[in-house]
Amino acid sequence: MYCEYIYIIKYFFLLFFIFLLLFLFSIIFVYQKPNFEKVSPYECGFNPFYDARVQFEVKFYLIGILFIIFDIEISLLFPWIVSLKYLSFIGFSIMFVFIFILVLGFIYEWLNGALNW
Repeated sequence: MYCEYIYIIKYFFLLFFIFLLLFLFSIIFVYQKPNFEKVSPYECGFNPFYDARVQFEVKFYLIGILFIIFDIEISLLFPWIVSLKYLSFIGFSIMFVFIFILVLGFIYEWLNGALNW
């Protein structure tokens, strides 16, 4: 019944084994002696002007998260567009509801000022 999943599980175990092998080889065989030049922060050859842990405003994170969400939702449209001629009216209407919810979310974010700088 689940015979086709056995190959995927074997593949993941193989990848995990290769990962562990490479990780252990890098610890064992690579000469690791950090010095000041290797661990110092680099900013175009100059000493850093500010601390690396400066907090960003929440707006930048919000715009990034919104971009990721809408980008993923738009990428879900491509398979639907390719298979549109094979879908029935039900498949078309389900995707229309998805696009409608997407537009409602975009309007909600716009009206709440999430996209304003």
